[in-house]
Amino acid sequence: MASMPANAPEQGFPLFYSSVVPLSSQLHPTHGLKDRDSLAFTRGTHAIPITVDEFAIAQRFYPIVFGVGENPAPLALVGLQEGQNLYVDAEGQWQGDAYIPAFVRRYPFMLARLSPTSDDLSLCFDETSPQIAADAGEPLFNGVEPSETTKNILNFCQQFEEAIFRTRSFMDELAKLDLLQDGEVTIQREGLAEPAVYRGFRMIAEDRLQNLRGDQARKMVQSGMLGLAYAHLFSLSLISPLFERQFAAVQAA
Repeated sequence: MASMPANAPEQGFPLFYSSVVPLSSQLHPTHGLKDRDSLAFTRGTHAIPITVDEFAIAQRFYPIVFGVGENPAPLALVGLQEGQNLYVDAEGQWQGDAYIPAFVRRYPFMLARLSPTSDDLSLCFDETSPQIAADAGEPLFNGVEPSETTKNILNFCQQFEEAIFRTRSFMDELAKLDLLQDGEVTIQREGLAEPAVYRGFRMIAEDRLQNLRGDQARKMVQSGMLGLAYAHLFSLSLISPLFERQFAAVQAA
C-alpha cells in the first residue's frame, strides 16, 4: 500500500520557490530573464496544482485529484510516489507533448501580498532561480519602467490569480454539495504478488453527483461545474498508465 500525499509540503514558500522577493526597478535595474533551459526544479514533486481553467487539457495527460486538508486544491498527478516526477527526464526536459501546468510555467514569478494587511498583489520572483540575473537575458526594466517582457509576465500572473479565484469557488461548491470523498485506487499488475493501493487524496463521489437534486444539477450544468467534475472523473483512468510509467522507470533504474 502506498500513499499519494496530495498537498504541497508545509513550508514557508509555495511549491518550487526557495524565496519570494518583490521585483523592483530600484533593486533590480539591470536584471533580465534568461531562456528556460530546464524544468529540473519540478523533479521532486509528484502532484502539481492546477486551476479549473486547465481541466479540459490537463485531463488528457494526467489524473486530476484533489488534495486533503482544510483548503484542498486540484492537482495533476505526474507521479505516484512522493518526490518523483515521471515526466521530467535526466536533462530536465518535460517528456513528450504532455501539457505543462501553468503553475510550472509561472515559475520563478508569482503575485504576492507584501504584508498580511495589504490587499494589493505585487509581482515577485524567486531570487535563487538561475533564470533571472543582472545584465543577462531579456531586460525586465527600461529605466524605471517595466519592459514588455515584465508586462507580459505580470499579465500571465494576473490571469493565473483570476483562475485561482475561480478554482476556489469551484472547490467551495464541491464542499457545499458534499461531493468529495477519500480516494483509493487499487492496481493489480500481472507478475506482482500484491496489488498496489494508493490513497491520500480526494475525489468526486460519482454516485453523489448522479443523485443531486434537480435544481443543484441544473446549477452545476449552467455554471460549467458538471463538465469540470466529469473531466476529473474521466482523468482517473490515467492512473493505470501512470503506474505503468512508474513500473518502467523502476525497471530501468
